[in-house]
Amino acid sequence: MKLGFLTACLAESDLTDVAEWAADQGFEALEVAGWPSSDERSHIRVDRFDDAELERVRGVFTRTGLALSSIAYYENNLHPEHGPRVNAHVRRCVEAAAALGCPTVGTFVGRDPGLTVRDNLKKAADVFGPLVEHARAHGVAIVIENCVMRSWHPDGYPGNLAYSPELWEWMFTLGLKLNYDPSHLVALGIDPVAALRPHVGDIAHVQAKDTEILPGRIDRTGFYGPISGEKGWYRFRVPGLGRVDWTRVIDALHEGGYTGVVSVEHEDPVWSGTTAKVREGLRIAHGTLRHLVRG
Repeated sequence: MKLGFLTACLAESDLTDVAEWAADQGFEALEVAGWPSSDERSHIRVDRFDDAELERVRGVFTRTGLALSSIAYYENNLHPEHGPRVNAHVRRCVEAAAALGCPTVGTFVGRDPGLTVRDNLKKAADVFGPLVEHARAHGVAIVIENCVMRSWHPDGYPGNLAYSPELWEWMFTLGLKLNYDPSHLVALGIDPVAALRPHVGDIAHVQAKDTEILPGRIDRTGFYGPISGEKGWYRFRVPGLGRVDWTRVIDALHEGGYTGVVSVEHEDPVWSGTTAKVREGLRIAHGTLRHLVRG
């Protein structure tokens, strides 16, 4: 395995600075943000991916010796209005990944909140069939993160239909792979290791994020969280500052034969706000995981 991180947390830095700092800290890979160029999180100009951009990005990874584990574009592929635009950008991410020798593109299944779950699954099969074929033709796997994305549904229900092992098994029938993130399982009451073990062979990428349970909050709002704007009963932290048992998670990945990248997804509100604080959060994550993620 290799240890890396998702670059979106350092949106204010260019890719060269992010990669050079990552290599200096002992990281071995980057999962690079590939949103449209107008989005501040973008570190690869996928929508303007010409020969110059190819050489720019390739040069960064050649000089630093880092691996490019995935191009990340996590948006709603089933959105009733914006879905086709999202689908088209996923295609561009696939083409850029293939040109760069990157094995995966990460996105969400998403959800159309105006449809039932059953109808959403039918829609997803129609949407992702061509996307998976396009990716397969380019030698790239599309990986889906198991994030719940409650904010995408007006009533706070799951907005990304990929949050449970039951849905993972459905995704695999479409040719999609899993970008496994244990933090979301903790927030759903699912044992991350029990969920992981049967599915290691269908995991093509791993994100490392932790979950802190906030004392007393769930007693007021219940499992589904607040209906008002108040804070929920958990928050995401960098690995080592929450409930995930990283020794068991990484051991299960090793035992199952996973040899890919473990990519820190930094969404920790304590270690955010400035570049210096984000970098310190990434250092904390590195200290937690480095002795577990062995090449």
